[in-house]
Amino acid sequence: MSAGAREAARPARPRSLRTKLALSFAAVAAGVTALVGVLSYDAASRLVRVDQEAVFDEVVHDLCQQVTQQTLRPGDFTSGDPDHDGPRDDLTRPAGTDVQVLGPGGTVVDRGNPPLPVGEAARRTARAKEAGTRAEDDDVVIDGDEYRMATVALGDGRGAVQVAQEFSDTEDLLRELQKRTVLFALGVVLAAGLLGWWLARRITSRLVRLAGTAELVASTGRLDVAVPVEGGDEVGSLGRSFDRMLGRLARSVEDQRRLVQDAGHELRTPLTSLRTNISLLRRIGELPPATREELVADLADESRELTDLVNELVDLAAGKEDEEPVADVTLADTAEDVATLARRRTGRTVQVRAEGDTTVRGRPARLQRALSNLVENAAKFDAEGTAPIEIVVTGAAASGVRVEVLDRGPGLPADDADRVFDRFYRAPAARSLPGSGLGLSIVREVAAAHGGVAFAAAREGGGAVVGFTVRGVPGGSRDAP
Repeated sequence: MSAGAREAARPARPRSLRTKLALSFAAVAAGVTALVGVLSYDAASRLVRVDQEAVFDEVVHDLCQQVTQQTLRPGDFTSGDPDHDGPRDDLTRPAGTDVQVLGPGGTVVDRGNPPLPVGEAARRTARAKEAGTRAEDDDVVIDGDEYRMATVALGDGRGAVQVAQEFSDTEDLLRELQKRTVLFALGVVLAAGLLGWWLARRITSRLVRLAGTAELVASTGRLDVAVPVEGGDEVGSLGRSFDRMLGRLARSVEDQRRLVQDAGHELRTPLTSLRTNISLLRRIGELPPATREELVADLADESRELTDLVNELVDLAAGKEDEEPVADVTLADTAEDVATLARRRTGRTVQVRAEGDTTVRGRPARLQRALSNLVENAAKFDAEGTAPIEIVVTGAAASGVRVEVLDRGPGLPADDADRVFDRFYRAPAARSLPGSGLGLSIVREVAAAHGGVAFAAAREGGGAVVGFTVRGVPGGSRDAP
């Protein structure tokens, strides 16, 4: 492909928003100025022409009245009147009219300045018997200038008076006005373009910086860049939204990184134990029967614990709770189902107490999982206990539904109350017990997704109270289908 073809095939660089705004300002100003200029010029030209014609018509009318009301001769209109109060002065005073006097037969008695042409129509008018007879000519050219001329008879063949008014000055004035209007319109368009450019630059400067920040994030993957958020308009709101989005992305990436690190740490222990036990399987024929049974039991426990850990990690990472449909959930019934399952698995006594309306809008499986985690946690910490595990579900219209699981285990130190819901956190007393440290973290996330919080505290008389509150899925309603 030749250089010219490559240049032609290269896509045109798109215009920036700043250029588009500036051009839009200039285009709007041009359209408005052109419309106003044309209308103004047309109105002004009409007024000037009509005014000039009206003045000339008035002069001709006055001349006709003079010659019909008085018996006037050509000498009455000559320019030699020293007092300047004759009929000729009445004609030239209001409009600077050029006057030329014709005698009988159309001969020129007193020339005008400039001299006016005397045609056949003017001679006939000079010979007319009736005073006031007139002949008009609208297109008279004298020395290159345009005139409007009228010839009025004095009557009885005594002659006539010619009056003329120059219209070239008026047209020159209108042409000058037209030129000035065009220059003014061009000036307005130029000023509008410059003002539009300045305004566009002022408006889009923050958008340009915001776009630069987005390009920096896209090219480097950094989420800790400073985002311009000044201003209270839509651009400032966009900057703040972008800043919040980057903040959430940064927290999400940090949570993901921490989850991977913690998961790697937690997976290392059961995997190490599995590798050790698998290495012993190579010599299983050399081991006594009791050791073989213990080895197989250890493998089963480790694989089960590893399976539970992987399942919980998948639930946390995949966010499946968002895929489950929302429905009315009666937490008192959910508590009964969880209690039945816990009695069958652990053989422990699990009691349920419910008060008030315990129905909320939520995701049934997630709520059941959270409550099941609490009961399993209570049974694990109080494995040798004989006191029943209690589930208390309390409904209140103002505060939502409160779920509590009470046990008589070793209790909960005050320092651990806020940390037990962290991922992979395990209290010192629980580190020898099976589990992944993710159960209570799931409880906290389920509670938060339903507009509530998770809580933990020591129980009076020994043991712990661990639970959560729910108000329903944000945006859901009790009457939603």
